[in-house]
Amino acid sequence: MTNERAAPSLTRRRPTHPLAMAAVGLGLFVALLAALAGFGSRWGFWHFRTGFQLLGYAAYGGILVILLSVAAMFLARPGGSRRGFPLAFLALVIGLLVVGVPWQWRRTAQSVPPIHDISTDTNSPPQFVAIAPLRKDAPNPMQYGGPEIAAQQREAYPDIRPVILDLPPDRAFERAHEAASDMGWEIVDASATAGRIEATDQTFWFGFKDDVVIRLTPTGNRTVVDVRSLSRVGGSDVGTNAKRVRGYLRKLQDQ
Repeated sequence: MTNERAAPSLTRRRPTHPLAMAAVGLGLFVALLAALAGFGSRWGFWHFRTGFQLLGYAAYGGILVILLSVAAMFLARPGGSRRGFPLAFLALVIGLLVVGVPWQWRRTAQSVPPIHDISTDTNSPPQFVAIAPLRKDAPNPMQYGGPEIAAQQREAYPDIRPVILDLPPDRAFERAHEAASDMGWEIVDASATAGRIEATDQTFWFGFKDDVVIRLTPTGNRTVVDVRSLSRVGGSDVGTNAKRVRGYLRKLQDQ
């Protein structure tokens, strides 16, 4: 008799709290919306401004997910009458990630100048030649913004300066070309005679295309390398071009 009564109690499981299921379901939806906000822009499904709007909606949804998941974690806490604490915790993590990415973007945008053109030489920036036709419909012009942009760059990125390689022009060109290829850029033109390399880079998520030009100037047995990175769209690059130039200069010097 005792064993017969105990058997049902051993197999009985606590039901999962519906709020935990709702929180994780909504969390997965807003995470998918956030991902598609960028990739949809990259794939040409909609304009990048529409992608920003979708990302904003996802962030608001992420806030709701956080609130629901916290409530679900309390209602489905260990030892209670309902299960679902791990699901609610997973929803909390998803909500924090969905909210955290645009929040970090906004924080970064507020900490850097609203510029989209970075050059190691702000007095005489390297000029685009082969890439010029590719930028004919780009909202951002190729012409450098002048002293005002230069002043903002110097204040925000004082470390971005030309690199001097202890190499003759031909060997310096080979190293500069190899470093550009290692960065994963699409090389548009490379002229050892002109001492110029032009390339295009694309951001992973939204697929923004930025253009890069590398200029090599011989000085005795050494070569001065200047780099310029320019966005095709957007008023602020949220520090992307400066990060790209820094990464290239590090790779150039480490080779």
